[in-house]
Amino acid sequence: MDKEVIDINTFDINAEPAEMDWKNLVFGYYPTDYNVRCDFKDGKWGDIYITSSPMLDIHMAATCLHYGQEAFEGLKAHRGKDGKVRVFRMDENAKRFISSAKGICMEPLPEDIFCKMVRMVVKLNARFIPPYGTGASLYIRPLEIGMTPQVGVKAAREYSVVMFVSPVGSYFKTGFKPSKICITRQYDRVAPKGTGRYKIGGNYAASLAAGTMAHEQGYSAVLYLDPKEKKYLDECGPANFFAIKDGKYITPASDSILPSITNMSLRQLARDMGLEVEERHIAISELSEISEAAACGTAAVCSPVLEIDDLDTGDKYVISKDGKPGPVTTQLYDMLCGLKSGEVKDEHNWCEIIE
Repeated sequence: MDKEVIDINTFDINAEPAEMDWKNLVFGYYPTDYNVRCDFKDGKWGDIYITSSPMLDIHMAATCLHYGQEAFEGLKAHRGKDGKVRVFRMDENAKRFISSAKGICMEPLPEDIFCKMVRMVVKLNARFIPPYGTGASLYIRPLEIGMTPQVGVKAAREYSVVMFVSPVGSYFKTGFKPSKICITRQYDRVAPKGTGRYKIGGNYAASLAAGTMAHEQGYSAVLYLDPKEKKYLDECGPANFFAIKDGKYITPASDSILPSITNMSLRQLARDMGLEVEERHIAISELSEISEAAACGTAAVCSPVLEIDDLDTGDKYVISKDGKPGPVTTQLYDMLCGLKSGEVKDEHNWCEIIE
């Protein structure tokens, strides 16, 4: 891969925006100018380098292709009402990236290198940061892959981290509007004591069949049950799940669930609002007792739930009686979005301004 000689100091974070239909972006891939990379060879991480090529040069026997040595992250940059560009809790993404790498025996990228790469890739692609008020953001995708060619099942000796960006719209087509989700016992996303807590491609591959089935039947996502007993709520497809019950913020506790940075943040915001927060097993039967529910994650932010249909039993749980997002979910959503845009005071110092 050619390493391009580029002076990042010549790039302006307030560059003139690219010509795009910002308000009608889907959550997909749009080509941008540069990506940044860092390679692990000979027992150490090398220098960060920049390239405009979107291609990877991978040996056909690389461990990432055969044995799933691949981990990724997702975070966003937002341009605020004040014109400043903020990245939300990149340190937590760096820590989760390390956890995922360790979980599948890859060399973890140090937190300081991760954060430096985030700052670089955002500034290099500043013209693709959606303008304030468009509802869009700049999605940042770090990826680590095992590069060593080998046929035996063992960890690679060499790794590559690639970080690219893409401007994106809302993950769910409905945006911040309630949608229907479903429960099915015909699929498990992960196994007990498996890789559910890590952000790796295999977990998402395991969700494709169920997700496709759900979409074909008009549902936005599958609400998985715990993979052992099938009694408790687990994760909502590509996002965590939370609900409001008796004025409390409740969310499933499980080793099979990806530790969502958005959910972590929402729990703290709920406490700031004076709500009691419970991380615990949530039985299916409790669905008839909750007043609000939502899927939450970096991509989804907060996606309110209209109704939860159990495809196996025929039970239907109507969450939103008036078809609108609940008041607590709305307040949490507004607070989180306000933090990212600089319109709500950042009491917890979660945002870093990129200059």
